[in-house]
Amino acid sequence: MTSPLQEKLRLKLNHLPLAGSALLLCSLLTACTPGPKYRAPAPPPLAAKSYKESTVNFQDAEGWKVASPQDAMLHGKWWEIFNDPELNGYEDQLDINNQNIKQFFENLMVARAQIREARAQYWPTVTTGPSWNRSKTSGNLGRSSTANAGSTASTWSFPLDVSWTPDFFGKIRNEVREAQSAAQVSAADLENERLIEQATLAETFFELRGQDALQKTLDDTVEADKKDLELTKSLYDTGIDDYLAVAAAQSTLKSAESAALNVGVLRAQYEHAIATLLGKSASDFSIPVKPLLMTPPPIPTGIPSQLLERRPDVAAAERTLAEANATIGIGYGAFFPSVTLTASGGFEASTLEHAFDWPSRFWSIGPSVSQLIFDGGLYRAELQQYTATYNADVAIYRQTALTAFQQVEDELAATRILSQQVLRQREAVDAAQTTLDLEMGRFQSGIDPYIDVTTAQVTLLSDQQTLVSIQIQEAVASIELIQALGGGWDRSQLATPAQLTAKPPKADTVLQH
Repeated sequence: MTSPLQEKLRLKLNHLPLAGSALLLCSLLTACTPGPKYRAPAPPPLAAKSYKESTVNFQDAEGWKVASPQDAMLHGKWWEIFNDPELNGYEDQLDINNQNIKQFFENLMVARAQIREARAQYWPTVTTGPSWNRSKTSGNLGRSSTANAGSTASTWSFPLDVSWTPDFFGKIRNEVREAQSAAQVSAADLENERLIEQATLAETFFELRGQDALQKTLDDTVEADKKDLELTKSLYDTGIDDYLAVAAAQSTLKSAESAALNVGVLRAQYEHAIATLLGKSASDFSIPVKPLLMTPPPIPTGIPSQLLERRPDVAAAERTLAEANATIGIGYGAFFPSVTLTASGGFEASTLEHAFDWPSRFWSIGPSVSQLIFDGGLYRAELQQYTATYNADVAIYRQTALTAFQQVEDELAATRILSQQVLRQREAVDAAQTTLDLEMGRFQSGIDPYIDVTTAQVTLLSDQQTLVSIQIQEAVASIELIQALGGGWDRSQLATPAQLTAKPPKADTVLQH
């Protein structure tokens, strides 16, 4: 026995074409979207209003200063804060030529195509298969002994088949949401990879410039040691000093020359690495020597509560949660029946002349319903699997957030401490230079042997090398701090589902060779 509402619905469907009936059913059942509604989980509790390593004591300390939280945040081309035109030029080439960035870009294109693949299920599938067939029957099928030549016939067929599975229970909608969230993950991964490559290029560039500075220090030392060797030879030739001073001066010179040669190994490797980052052959790429070590500028850090909106890896982790949530919805949808509407028709005749006559038409129409009755608990186990995956992704998201705070604090501490160490090391270099000058005077006056000068030379060179090394570390730490802060990116730049669903420009789908 049917209710008045069911009877009214049946009467309406009887007077509607197939597509209209399906649309009406969809409108009635559209609210049925199984699965939990997604809500972004709360990040780890955060009580601090500022980073621990950017406290008042930090601001009052000597050395590098962190910018005040009220200063403008880094945006876009963050590397321009270092005011190095050469670095700016390389960074501008990176986004175009870096092959790792291109790989992540194509992964995003794959994810965008998968959204459109999922959305294609909203629509009917229409197929056709025109055919022509000519056949002859056997002449020996009857019981009569009379010879029978059989019969020959031709068949022209122009069929059209339509099949549609309406999304009554939200399975397709959840699949589309899953694909859209996955595409946002890919978009965030692309931005994270772009930031990694940008930071790696800047770090490598400053490492290379550090090697140039170290090379100049060693070259200057070699020149000074050559003059000292000439002096000791002159004193030996005049009988003022013995040959021990000459041998010590020669040893010091050769040691400095060896160290000066060794710098070229790392310098060449950094140059080759930059070429690869820029998508160029290392054999055809070179960077002119420029002994320059920069002092990092104040870097605006903002406040801790802003960090999670600026890190693309945190955004990727959160969008992974949304993807996992949609997967749970798909798992719930498996418990509901699947309704398929099919229709076929066309024209069929023995001659092409009459193939499209009205009497040559044929058609059939009918719905089918598929409902799981027993699967040994498969769907329920899959649903439990999807739920556990979601819970694991929640832990990954929170761990990613905690790691982000740790990295910022790490790099703030490193930059602060290294900047103070640079100041102390410069004082050590100055003191070592003064000691060498005094020892050289005492040696020339005949008070001390040349071995004391050699000891002072070794100390000075060691202090100078240490200073350059710390300055390189300081520059690299400032880059890593910017990377930990998310560079110039923020969550508002993440592509929306609507933007990712749109068909990309034709230029983005060209086959690469």
